[in-house]
Amino acid sequence: MTELCEVVIPAPDSDWLRRFTRELVDRRLCSSVHNFSPVHSIYRWQGEVHERTEGRASLHTRRELVAAIVEHAKDRHPYQIPGISARPIYDGNPDYYLAWIAEQTEPPHA
Repeated sequence: MTELCEVVIPAPDSDWLRRFTRELVDRRLCSSVHNFSPVHSIYRWQGEVHERTEGRASLHTRRELVAAIVEHAKDRHPYQIPGISARPIYDGNPDYYLAWIAEQTEPPHA
């Protein structure tokens, strides 16, 4: 079976994040996205603790596509270093959801 994962991407602008994640689905880099906003983030960056309101996206995809998602984000993301992370999907509904993620992320046949 294809290794699947959830990818999490935060961004300072929820509208930008919605457009960006729509592009990822259009490119078949992920099957679906859940966008959450507002998310209150607290983090340490460059020696200081920051608090801000962000958007957060949760993507479902193949593990082999994570590097392409990261590269795509590096070119477009408003943060200097986008905080992108991936978590394995170990289980779920194999009759629908898991097979659907794999099917929707297949590159289109030429």
